Amino acid sequence: MISTTLSPGSATGPATSLPLLDLDLIRRYAIPGPRYTSYPAATQFTPAFDSTAAEAAILADNHDAAAGPISLYVHLPFCESLCWYCGCNNFITRNRESADAYISDLEREIIITVAKLDRSRPVEQLHFGGGTPTFLTADQLRRLAKIIRTHFTFTANAEISVEIDPRQLTQVQVDALAEFGINRASLGVQDTNPEVQAAIHRVQPHSLNVAAAKMLRAAGVTSVNLDLIYGLPLQTLASLGRTIEDVLALRPERLSLFSYAHVPWLKPAQRIFEDRHQLPTSEQKLELFALARERLLEAGYVDIGLDHFARPDDELALAQKAGTLHRNFQGYSTRAGASLYAFGVSSISSTANTYRQNVKTLEEYRSALDAGHLPIERGLTLTTEDLRRRTLVMRLMCDRRLDFAALERDTGIDVSADYARELASLSDLVADGIVELDEEGLRVTALGAPLLRVVAMRFDEHFSPAATGKRHAMSV
Repeated sequence: MISTTLSPGSATGPATSLPLLDLDLIRRYAIPGPRYTSYPAATQFTPAFDSTAAEAAILADNHDAAAGPISLYVHLPFCESLCWYCGCNNFITRNRESADAYISDLEREIIITVAKLDRSRPVEQLHFGGGTPTFLTADQLRRLAKIIRTHFTFTANAEISVEIDPRQLTQVQVDALAEFGINRASLGVQDTNPEVQAAIHRVQPHSLNVAAAKMLRAAGVTSVNLDLIYGLPLQTLASLGRTIEDVLALRPERLSLFSYAHVPWLKPAQRIFEDRHQLPTSEQKLELFALARERLLEAGYVDIGLDHFARPDDELALAQKAGTLHRNFQGYSTRAGASLYAFGVSSISSTANTYRQNVKTLEEYRSALDAGHLPIERGLTLTTEDLRRRTLVMRLMCDRRLDFAALERDTGIDVSADYARELASLSDLVADGIVELDEEGLRVTALGAPLLRVVAMRFDEHFSPAATGKRHAMSV
């Protein structure tokens, strides 16, 4: 077994206190597969779930005995320029006035939704995603905030977060966000090396990241997350090591370490990396992952799961330790059980037993709103079996274990009897030390943590390795 993390120009083992990382094991088991921000994955959504089904789902959610607070997501799709690595649903424009019309569209969608929604349910979480939310001017941000505050009531300790492009952040925008109550911010850094930035068409001097973090903390933002990507064009162990040093100096509460998802069949701009032969090999990408992971763990961050790291005193780390971690379409979260109401093009909502996704173009979005309909493109009503398997998949993704007695007591799922076939399929993972399995439960080992998605796939009755080639990115 190779237990490794690599330093620039060397291949040394990690400190004994760090979880082992077996690159050979990852090479053997890593395959394309879902990220399990939902179960079933979004690839299972169907056009048969339309706006009528969506309205029925909202009404049913109101009468769910377990219904509690709600979460909101608002997709703001505009960007000034295209980052060639990007897999998000965005629209490229420099015309700020285009956001005015879109905010009006968002208001129409919100009005249609709240007409069906029990408005006594408070909001405990709101996230502005994109695109680039800070494409909006300060006045546009204030206008959007007023619309949301008009139609929803927030809990006193609501988490209000925003994704930020440090290249487009001004003090007046920060002031507007602070007025709304933003307390978490996620800065898109990706990489601080100038050559890598030029290769991905995102030139962003690190001084902008430093300035953005300083403004946000001065405005009362208590949690700053930095987004990094490994596997980008021209990245080396040395350059990524320096990027890690740069971002750790900002002392973020959380870090996201995303694997670059190369999907040129979905995002044609990514083909330029192939044309220029700039992408690291699969072997080099694994070494980049190993390096970044080692540096973050050595700095004291907790591996929450997949691509999330947090300080030990952060809510995510505390929730992981307490077994209350949750996963939704924005990744790991501490706000479990809330229904998610999402607005804007391509956004995804979820209730206890449904998912629904909006249309992806502005033309379709406005056409549906003009007709007075929710702009639904596709969705899914979960079967009883889907719900049972979702419990297993999400507990694996969040807790890295299945406690058989607790699951039977709390949910009625007899894992040993009902999922004997799935448990038997784990024999290779057990033999290789990725999981431990006994009569009490299933546990993902520290060695197996990077392959968490692979373990979850064994319980996914919709997943077919043979059919996943152009549906999912690699699991590591």
